[in-house]
Amino acid sequence: MKVGIISFAHGHAYSYANALNNLPEIELYGIADEEEVRGKDAAEQFNTKYFSDYHDLLKEPIDAVIITSENQKHFEHVKAAANHNKHVLCEKPLSSNVKDAEEMIKICREKGVILQTAFPVRFNKPVQNAKQTIDTGDLGNIIAVKGTNRGTNPGGWFVQKEKSGGGAVIDHTVHVVDLIRWFTNAEVTEVYAEIDDKLSDGEIDDTGLLTMEFDNGMFATLDCSWSRNKDYPTWGDVTLEIIGTKGTLSVDAFAQKLDVYSSEGVKWNFWGDDMDEGLIENFIQAVKENKDPFITGEDGLRALEVAMAAYRSSARKTAVMLSEL
Repeated sequence: MKVGIISFAHGHAYSYANALNNLPEIELYGIADEEEVRGKDAAEQFNTKYFSDYHDLLKEPIDAVIITSENQKHFEHVKAAANHNKHVLCEKPLSSNVKDAEEMIKICREKGVILQTAFPVRFNKPVQNAKQTIDTGDLGNIIAVKGTNRGTNPGGWFVQKEKSGGGAVIDHTVHVVDLIRWFTNAEVTEVYAEIDDKLSDGEIDDTGLLTMEFDNGMFATLDCSWSRNKDYPTWGDVTLEIIGTKGTLSVDAFAQKLDVYSSEGVKWNFWGDDMDEGLIENFIQAVKENKDPFITGEDGLRALEVAMAAYRSSARKTAVMLSEL
């Protein structure tokens, strides 16, 4: 199977490329990037071809494409890939706005190609064990969830709203909302959010606190901020405290690590799951078997809707129903 990558704007592109090269019978056929130096360097690093125009890559005999461009460009790239009958794995958030995400899903459905959203945290072992525990019913009915996704400010295009669609809230909300939906099969109905730019010099949002109500009566809170400073030993976290009528379960997705203390400070030594590799393997399997992906475009849309409702809530200073979007 031949797979291409469009843009190395997002840092996840490097781990996805590495995962492709580690899979048997998979060829990373080419990398398209409008930034020539970045694209050529990536093509050399991963021993593949460089294309300055992504349309040229899509004309090649590839089966699928991974899109890791700026959020605002996802629509353009997914639409082009679908029109060339290429299956798609699109980086999260699915788009920078709900309208484009809906259109992306529609186009891929009409063309009969897979559209999978890149939510790699589903492939983390602690997260998967939590899902299994919930499914057994040992926690009883889930009544509340407290989540965090706190990271460092990535800078670059992430803090340019015209390219990203937003800051920490759109960047981090989608991961945790996807997990809660997957765990509970419940949908968010209402969001109240407090959002601000407290920690950085720019005007992009870097702090956010969300409260969400679900259609099964459950509620959840989420800290989705870029609140880790540049000296913090890792980029951030994904944690969940899941409260049921029979018990409580705490999940730390990145606890598979050693904290190494030295005169240079604390070093975060990670030994655990390669979630990105799990994501890529799952996508490749879906393409091989031409089956619905484990994480759909609709999953990406539902998570994006919550982030967009959060922005509207913060601007209005009142709760927002998702039905208003």
